[in-house]
Amino acid sequence: MTAPVDFRPTHVVPPGGLAAWESPDTERMTVPLDALLPVRLAERHGDWARIVCANDWSAWVDGRLLVAVPQDPPVPGAPLARTADPRPLLARAQDMLIRYRSAAEELAAGRLDGESFRQHTQGLRVGMIVDGEAVWLYDAEHERWVYCDGIRLSTYATTGPPSRLAPDGGGPAAGPADATRIVAPGERSGDRSGDI
Repeated sequence: MTAPVDFRPTHVVPPGGLAAWESPDTERMTVPLDALLPVRLAERHGDWARIVCANDWSAWVDGRLLVAVPQDPPVPGAPLARTADPRPLLARAQDMLIRYRSAAEELAAGRLDGESFRQHTQGLRVGMIVDGEAVWLYDAEHERWVYCDGIRLSTYATTGPPSRLAPDGGGPAAGPADATRIVAPGERSGDRSGDI
């Protein structure tokens, strides 16, 4: 099937494919999306993203995992789009590491006991892998690993399922999301595998 002329994808599905749901919760799973399938982001609610395929089929996915498609350069006079600047996340990682190192030095010098050390380091979460020009950073605020090429950030992996939405459909609800369950082929509601 060829894509309609007016279909302009904003993202593609990551190389491993992507689980999809009928609504922004983990209760009504639908057909998983194929790897590298072009999709258009229609709306976002917290970690959830409603995508539309070239055939107008729509589903909800973990929006943190979508891979952005490079867009055409802006036309003259249009405002410039901002890319994800890696510097704020690098600064947060540096600050967390400095705070941890300071507490560890105080503990080693005997100026802190074990309980005080735990209090000083409580809530610190940092992760970083540097391999030449490539850097992977843990973004604790969004619970995801991001890849940085020195210029921009892109989501590499997430550490949990998309957060649940509040009953009013606004922001994320308090409490963890239900775990994703495996759906037997006969259980799939709205099976549209032939449409994708």
